[in-house]
Amino acid sequence: MGKFINPFTDVGFKIIFGEEFSKPRLLDFLNALLEGERKITDLSFLDKEQKAMFDGDRSPIYDILCATDSGEKIIVEMQNREHPNFKERMLYYAAEAIVRQGEKGTEWNYDIKAVYVVAFTNFVLTGYAGRLRIDAGLTDMERGGLFSNKLRLIYLQMPCFTKEADECENHFERWIYILKNMDILERMPWMAQNAVFRRLAEVAEVSMLSREERIKYDHALKRFRDTYNTITGAEQKGRAEGRAEGRIEGAEEAKRDNARRMKADGMSAELIAKYTGLAVQDIDSL
Repeated sequence: MGKFINPFTDVGFKIIFGEEFSKPRLLDFLNALLEGERKITDLSFLDKEQKAMFDGDRSPIYDILCATDSGEKIIVEMQNREHPNFKERMLYYAAEAIVRQGEKGTEWNYDIKAVYVVAFTNFVLTGYAGRLRIDAGLTDMERGGLFSNKLRLIYLQMPCFTKEADECENHFERWIYILKNMDILERMPWMAQNAVFRRLAEVAEVSMLSREERIKYDHALKRFRDTYNTITGAEQKGRAEGRAEGRIEGAEEAKRDNARRMKADGMSAELIAKYTGLAVQDIDSL
């Protein structure tokens, strides 16, 4: 077991970002994520499980749900297992957070506060290989550019980040490096320059967990490893099956090549079938 907790366990993620004492770290990370765009000076954690609006309400339970000092909602999610409709799931979460802002009565004039979704993924979305960060929003399809700033979806594909510590160019990349490598680090980098990372090293050290936290973390780590092994096993099986299929296809193509040469030399289809194992009708079509 590593010196520091694994951030991609539910317990580890909560310790780093999801509790009241985590607020300085979450603020620091979000401001690094949105650097040059906006500055969040404060935020408050909200109930992750929103109250039902009606019978049968399918309200989501978020990993982290918070509100900024100016009223925007920020949803932070961590997903280890690939989901076929993950992009749509995050869109649903955002839409839910927008809809819940509606107020009863005739005076409300749709003064919607922006909703941000920040989704960490331990897999790569189809069609987005090689991109650490995917930013999506509402755009003007004809003219281009932003149509509305009330909806923002940011996907952070952790497998796409391959930089070493000395290659990180800014605070955001330093955060991503730490989160991706934390459970194998022997010491927390950049502690001397950054008080947030110094404090992170203190709270994220496995030996500093309380007995209750350690029990929960051990269970969470086991779930994470089981998930990882299941995914890795499926990928390895898929690659093995792919190689086997490739070998079979290669052998079949070699048979067809031989049959073409035999046919060119004037051998009958029946005789070619005898030596290659191909069907006579397949040989006739070559």
